[in-house]
Amino acid sequence: MKKETLFNPYYVAVLIVLGLLVIAGMFWKEFDPGIFVAIKPDAQMWAGIVLAALCMVCQNLALTQRFKILVGKKLSWKQVFRVNMLCEFTSAATPSAVGGSSLIAVYLHKEGLAGGEGTAVMIANLFLDEFFLSLACVVVLLLFPMDILFMGNAAFDTGVQIVFMAVLAVVCVWTLILYVALFHKAQWISRLLLALFSLPFLRRWKPGVVKLGEDLITSSRELSCRSFGFWLKCFGVTAWAWCSRYWVVNALLFAFSSGGDHFLAFARQLVIWMVLVVTPTPGGSGFGEYMFNVYYGDFFPFAGTAVIAAFVWRLITYYSYLIIGVCILPNWVNSVFGKKR
Repeated sequence: MKKETLFNPYYVAVLIVLGLLVIAGMFWKEFDPGIFVAIKPDAQMWAGIVLAALCMVCQNLALTQRFKILVGKKLSWKQVFRVNMLCEFTSAATPSAVGGSSLIAVYLHKEGLAGGEGTAVMIANLFLDEFFLSLACVVVLLLFPMDILFMGNAAFDTGVQIVFMAVLAVVCVWTLILYVALFHKAQWISRLLLALFSLPFLRRWKPGVVKLGEDLITSSRELSCRSFGFWLKCFGVTAWAWCSRYWVVNALLFAFSSGGDHFLAFARQLVIWMVLVVTPTPGGSGFGEYMFNVYYGDFFPFAGTAVIAAFVWRLITYYSYLIIGVCILPNWVNSVFGKKR
């Protein structure tokens, strides 16, 4: 019954209002009359906003294609698209650390995929996402100096760097564990995790780790026989999906600012999204808007312009999923579960 409360439209409305209040507070703090001169609704601005929306369309098409590659002909394009949108809605409606990947197997199973296959697809998605993020972050750290990549006051900047490096370390270790479990020693990893979480201070999470170990073994049987070309295709689609998400900011900078280093803007997206992983609010609501204002404030001539761009960014990349999810979830629940007499 808790999940029904989670997906309640009123809950989604609260998330939207929370983000709007943060945006309103930042705008009030950073208000500058010059903003009305800086923002001109010309063709460039509208073209940038449309381009940003198209980037999100590309992201969802790429993620849908990844699902289709992983499930083959067992589900239709309509079904895998619906599963992708449900996962994105779950990610938006829950804290980022929870995410939508944990329900992929449930959604696929309800669409008609066998339980073991759904688990394998869930683990494959998780591995591909973590591998791309860890690889991209390492490349960004090699290309950009710390003082350019991170922005803000000294205390905030240092805190963000620590959180970013800590999350990156965890993601890299987790990616390595998934790789070994999927392609080499699933049972060995399962036993190692069980031994680790048998320690007194970790024992409370042991039941979940037992289930994780079983999922890794099941997924290894399903996925270890796939060819290198198959995984290369999946990774290419994954990279395209994440890049499309990050290009939204580049499109909005084109719409609202007069210039700036777009490679740096893309790199800072990795910082923001990695930090949002550990934020306690659903989808990083509130904190995401604040970080955008801090990390892209130097791209805009007026601070208020950054606040407006942050609102459009979250509207496209976050609030849209909440609205779409509320629209499709009730019909999906009725069609899948039906009504018992």
